[in-house]
Amino acid sequence: MKIIETPREMYDWSRKMIGQGKVIGLVPTMGFFHEGHLSLMRTAKQHSDKVVTSLFVNPIQFGPNEDLDHYPRDLAGDVAKAEAAGVDILFTPNSERMYPGDNLTEVSVHSLTENLCGAHRPGHFAGVTTVVTKLFNIVQPELAVFGEKDFQQLAVIRQMVKDLNIPVRIIGHPIVREQDGLAMSSRNANLLPEHRKAALSLSSGLNLARQLYAQGVRSTAALKQQVQEHVLAQKETRIDYISFVHCDTLQDVTEADAQTVLALAVHIGDKVRLIDNGRLELSN
Repeated sequence: MKIIETPREMYDWSRKMIGQGKVIGLVPTMGFFHEGHLSLMRTAKQHSDKVVTSLFVNPIQFGPNEDLDHYPRDLAGDVAKAEAAGVDILFTPNSERMYPGDNLTEVSVHSLTENLCGAHRPGHFAGVTTVVTKLFNIVQPELAVFGEKDFQQLAVIRQMVKDLNIPVRIIGHPIVREQDGLAMSSRNANLLPEHRKAALSLSSGLNLARQLYAQGVRSTAALKQQVQEHVLAQKETRIDYISFVHCDTLQDVTEADAQTVLALAVHIGDKVRLIDNGRLELSN
């Protein structure tokens, strides 16, 4: 595995591979790899000849009071894990190389970004879509793999690619969970041991909603009330949102059906914000 630090070198390598007829798969990440990331890399390897994983903690998708300074980092560990997963290139630019000069341009997707995390993290998705567009331009992938844990992000990127005629195929990968059900996240490393049970309220709240739906409850107000009580029963939890939305439009719905997704964002303690999501009706 080779490490590339500059956009110019990354672009030149990609153009050389494309000239040789190679299919490049990209896995954009912010590092601190766990099994969820590695599963994305292995999926990319199944669909491409060369896998590029970008590792860049993107400052423009963090708000002024968010956890940019506390976001976990472990470059040495990430290098070893990416190499073991079969990654060909680990692209590790710094902020100065990704955002030289004044940076007067951003890429924004409307409508899909107005609910859920978009409503609670102003500017977040413009930061995401801008950096992903830059990565697509630099790496020139034929396909890119994103995790479904970031459900809204995946929908936004798919819309961006469609609207802007970006020739990149987007592959979504199912949420990877730890044995106790917690959705894998780099931010899990910042959980205090005594907060682990509180963190599990997201996945258990999702399971509760699914059970109630299977029993015939369709009112999302009733479902939300039950999930909210379940989450707040744990100490150190503070709800950002509990939303029942249509899987395509991401708009709130009042009656749940097969297209309904429950999305949650919950603060655990003072420093950790976790998200989770899933359809209420599971496919057989």
